[in-house]
Amino acid sequence: MELNTFIPRFLLGAYVALFALLAVTPYDRSVWFAENLPIVGIVLFLVVLYVRGVRFSPLAYTLMSVLVFMHTIGGHYTFERVPFDWFNNLFGFERNMYDRVAHFTVGFYAYAFAEWLDRIGAAHRRFIIYLLPLFAVSVVAMSYEIIEWWYAAGSDPSAGSAFLGSQGDIWDAQKDMLADTLGGVAALCVYALARVRRQG
Repeated sequence: MELNTFIPRFLLGAYVALFALLAVTPYDRSVWFAENLPIVGIVLFLVVLYVRGVRFSPLAYTLMSVLVFMHTIGGHYTFERVPFDWFNNLFGFERNMYDRVAHFTVGFYAYAFAEWLDRIGAAHRRFIIYLLPLFAVSVVAMSYEIIEWWYAAGSDPSAGSAFLGSQGDIWDAQKDMLADTLGGVAALCVYALARVRRQG
């Protein structure tokens, strides 16, 4: 089996296994449902694209899977309770930074978006292929923060707080959006290097 076929299928199988494992006795079932709903939607969307012939590189699928796996784990524990002490201690963080790292991986989807734009020749100017995915990531980041706010405002206070995951930081939403955007910048830098390597 070719790598282009093996990687997406392997990642999908790994996700299904992880989802099934972590669906058992999550910390809070309502939070688990709310956190997993958008991720299941993303996975189904990617599967539909794959079946219809819109496929990405193995690296693009690998990058996109990082958020899927991290979010699934975060949904099981709630993001502020994920065992992440090794990372927090390594960098001296007092709060659990698992959610911030997960937000950074949202930006990784900019790689696949840029790859698709490049493939279909959607932009004649090179900078558009980088700006459009970055803007898309920023819009998704902002929209998700609004959804989090709606959920937190309309649900049980403890569940809303767990879903929001702000851990008492009043600037949490802004920092999350910045993390999303910086993840997009990092992914697009990787894409630019990969493109140069392909052409070289």
